[in-house]
Amino acid sequence: MNVGRTLFSQIMDFLPWTSFERLVTRYGGDVRVRKLPCTEQFRAMAFAQMTYRESLRDIEACLGAQPAKLYGMGFRKAVAKSTLADANERRDWRLWHGLAVILIGRARKLYAHSDIGLDLDNTVYALDSTTIDLCLSLFPWASFRSTKAAVKMHTLLDLRGPVPSFIHVSTGKMGDALALDLIVPEAGAIYVMDRAYLDFARLYVFTQAGAFFVTRAKRNMNFHRVYSHTADKPAGIIADQTIALDGFYARKDYPLYLRRVRFSDPETGKKLVFLTNNFALPATTIAALYKKRWQVELFFKWIKQNLRIKHFFGTSENAVKTQIWIAVCVYVLAAIIKKELKLDVSLYTFLQILSVRPLEKIELIQALQKADCDSLPLCPANQLNLFDS
Repeated sequence: MNVGRTLFSQIMDFLPWTSFERLVTRYGGDVRVRKLPCTEQFRAMAFAQMTYRESLRDIEACLGAQPAKLYGMGFRKAVAKSTLADANERRDWRLWHGLAVILIGRARKLYAHSDIGLDLDNTVYALDSTTIDLCLSLFPWASFRSTKAAVKMHTLLDLRGPVPSFIHVSTGKMGDALALDLIVPEAGAIYVMDRAYLDFARLYVFTQAGAFFVTRAKRNMNFHRVYSHTADKPAGIIADQTIALDGFYARKDYPLYLRRVRFSDPETGKKLVFLTNNFALPATTIAALYKKRWQVELFFKWIKQNLRIKHFFGTSENAVKTQIWIAVCVYVLAAIIKKELKLDVSLYTFLQILSVRPLEKIELIQALQKADCDSLPLCPANQLNLFDS
């Protein structure tokens, strides 16, 4: 029973604290620490992510407003903004990266057999990046352009969750295609990406590893048709072709045939051209796979909304990466709880409920269940009517 415990403390019970302590020991997170151990730092930052706090002062004020509940939330005493700022600046961000990796591994096992809406046995990943703009004068280490700073999140999302299976945080200058060098291709898996990742040498590495890819073709691509397959025109397939690359360097980087699918969206009329090394799947499935790539855009939307990008709690590289990785931990933790408790709510709804009810003392499942309008009490008969004539 969780009677008398806040929602926040119940959420924290799902964290693998034993593994977390090993990470703290590995990176020396609590060495010569007296006021704010790593466990409390994570709780404070997770509370900030859940409730959309916009500054260190905001975190301090909100937690300080409920002194009677702090101990039950895992805090020995109120959190000072200066202490939290020092912890974010000095403690190695790799500690939170390690925690995110543990949570991601746990989440992927839970979602291993989830249906993505397509008749596929393959694991499907969506690869994309998002750029987070920063002020150059405050974040000089994140150089991007002459007048702007930025960091970039390169994310590989397992669409069965959707759960991120790989995240790399870099400065804004890093090109998207370079992220392919950081990914170990999984044989039989399908990687869906946009045309920013159209690098034939790197895609050939995926083919040699037995992995498949679906991407967009560039307009100036030089190729010739080898064979035309039957096109399902009522489903929007304009052409389904086997092609060979004609460019000198392109042909050298990718010497095999590729499949080119030209598709017209029946709803919008927009025409798209896809490239893939998978010749077995129907062309309609190739188009549907690319449409599923928008799941990664929804993940980026949540990250940007939840981070309140204009309100980073620190300006150093360590502080920014600490905040990003703890935000990822909160997202994946919500996905784990949703699956383990078999909740019939979306991640968005789950996180919105937590944002307004973290300090309520109520059963977690009860708080997240959909309200039944028929079970709500009726207004009493003697209720005053404001508009009574």
